[in-house]
Amino acid sequence: MIRELICISCPMGCHLKVDVENKTVEGNTCKRGEIYGINEVTNPVRVITSTVKVIEGDLPVLPVKTKEPVPKDMNFKIMEALKEIQVAAPIKVGDVIVENILETGVDVVATRNIGKKHSK
Repeated sequence: MIRELICISCPMGCHLKVDVENKTVEGNTCKRGEIYGINEVTNPVRVITSTVKVIEGDLPVLPVKTKEPVPKDMNFKIMEALKEIQVAAPIKVGDVIVENILETGVDVVATRNIGKKHSK
């Protein structure tokens, strides 16, 4: 079976043809395209970006991301889990917000600093 993909490994956006059975790739201009094509048909993964609620922060939500890619079929489950998360300010970039999200072995980390809300 041949799957057609557009490579997202670099700005070239090569049109790939991946032979799933033989694990071969055509259309790539660099080695990254070959690696991407094979991985995408055998074990697709994604970095998830989202937000979580902040308690007493100077902003109401905190942008977060998975520290590493997670299996693509876990995306919706992880997004559902993140809906339930609340963190207390202050928060610094890189702080671990959720360790080992849904037993994936991957942490969710903060991607922005959030200060504590000042009383008026």
